[in-house]
Amino acid sequence: MSTPGEYYRSLPPVSKTYGVACLMTTAAFYLDLYNPESIALFYDDVFKRFQIWRLITNFFFLGPFSFPFAFRLIIIAKYGVSLERGPFDKRTADFVWMFFFGALSLLGMAAVPSLWSPFMGVSLVFMIVYIWGREFPNARISIYGLVSLKGFYLPWAMLALDLIFGNPLKPDILGIVAGHIYYFLTVLHPLAGGKYVLKTPRFVHKLVAFWGEGKQLNSPFQSDPSAGVAFRGRSYRLSGGGGRRQTPPASGGSPAATTGEQQQGNAAEGVAFRGRSYRLDTRTNASA
Repeated sequence: MSTPGEYYRSLPPVSKTYGVACLMTTAAFYLDLYNPESIALFYDDVFKRFQIWRLITNFFFLGPFSFPFAFRLIIIAKYGVSLERGPFDKRTADFVWMFFFGALSLLGMAAVPSLWSPFMGVSLVFMIVYIWGREFPNARISIYGLVSLKGFYLPWAMLALDLIFGNPLKPDILGIVAGHIYYFLTVLHPLAGGKYVLKTPRFVHKLVAFWGEGKQLNSPFQSDPSAGVAFRGRSYRLSGGGGRRQTPPASGGSPAATTGEQQQGNAAEGVAFRGRSYRLDTRTNASA
């Protein structure tokens, strides 16, 4: 059985990053480190006060610590990870673009006053559920150990559960709409003979390559090989010539002569100054 640390390191990068960001956002709210209204989606503040961060931060707040919050984190850890390891395996940039497109779609829908919500993270998580159900339509799942059904019906079963528990249905429906738009443009429309119009933009490929996490097949950009490296240079061994390559003796040469040359070379290593030495207390006698 793996430890929590091993399980955390085994998670794919995108789902792990988003789940941790949502957890830290709620933890900071629990510690009264910020006011949720400062990160909520208010278009008046975005356009009149240029508080651009609201377009991003509203997706990371999934509510206070509660059972619905824990359930949404489980969705990210289970269905988001399943997507990233399955249909999006070695397609990290495409998976990031799925999140970007879903967020842009939800922001567009939130511009309609009747569809607006201060935090769109719940809808983004529900979009993951919908896309997972379309990618794994025949997978068998169990709802609270009571009902077993196919993966295709999972988003509709969760929608029914929110209706029974009295939770608002608008975030779920918006997530279904955003997920269906993405799945239609990337899968259904191309399969029907249409043009693939939702290609992952180059800036997303470049962002993932700069990030250095995950892997994208046929990416126009290579991952930064120096990511996470604090110092790069040539290393030397300080223990003399232990790391030097020995030159084999030439054909016909004397082994004894070769050994003598190697000993002279080894003796010369590590000398900081080389020259002729004289003793100052001895007079040099000229030869007769």
